[in-house]
Amino acid sequence: MKQVLIVSTSLRAGSNSDFLAKEFARGAQEAGNEVEYLRLAGKQIGFCTGCLACQKTKKCVIRDDAVEIAEKVKNAHTLVFATPIYYYEMCGQMKTLLDRMNPLFSSEYAFREVYLLAASADGEESAMDGAVKGMQGWVDCFEKARLCGVLRGTGLTQPGEAPEKAELCREAYRMGQAV
Repeated sequence: MKQVLIVSTSLRAGSNSDFLAKEFARGAQEAGNEVEYLRLAGKQIGFCTGCLACQKTKKCVIRDDAVEIAEKVKNAHTLVFATPIYYYEMCGQMKTLLDRMNPLFSSEYAFREVYLLAASADGEESAMDGAVKGMQGWVDCFEKARLCGVLRGTGLTQPGEAPEKAELCREAYRMGQAV
C-alpha cells in the first residue's frame, strides 16, 4: 500500500482538473492505496523569497499553509498534481507551491512517483508542453523521483465538462489504479 497525495491546484470548485484528480483518487483508493486529497483553494501560500534559509534548516521561514503541505509532500510515496492550463503553462498557484517545496530538496523525502493531470481549453496536446516541462524540471531536482505519467485533458472549454469525456475519465481512473 502506498501513501498517495493528490494536490488539486485549481481554485475553481468543480473544475475539470479537479474532476480528473478525483477520478485518479478513486482508482488509487480502489487499488488499495491510502489517498489524501488536498485542494489549494482557501490555502494561504506566499511566494518564495529566495532566502535559502531552508537549505540549512530544512524549514521555510514563511509561516503559511505551504509548510504543512511540504510535510505531506515529503512523506507521501506518490505525488499527483492536477492543474488547469493557463497560457500554456501550469497555473500560478501550482508553480508557487512547487517553489515553496525548496526545503525538501536536501531532505529525506519519501516520494518516488510523480504524476501530472492537466486540463486545457485548447484541443492540442501540445498546449500542455509548458506545464509538463515545468513539472519535469521540478522532478529532476529530486534524484530519487521520476515523472511517471501525464494526463492531457484537452478541449475542455467549459467548467465541469470533464465528466462528459468518458475516455478521459477512464484514463484518469486507470492511471490511479496503476499506482
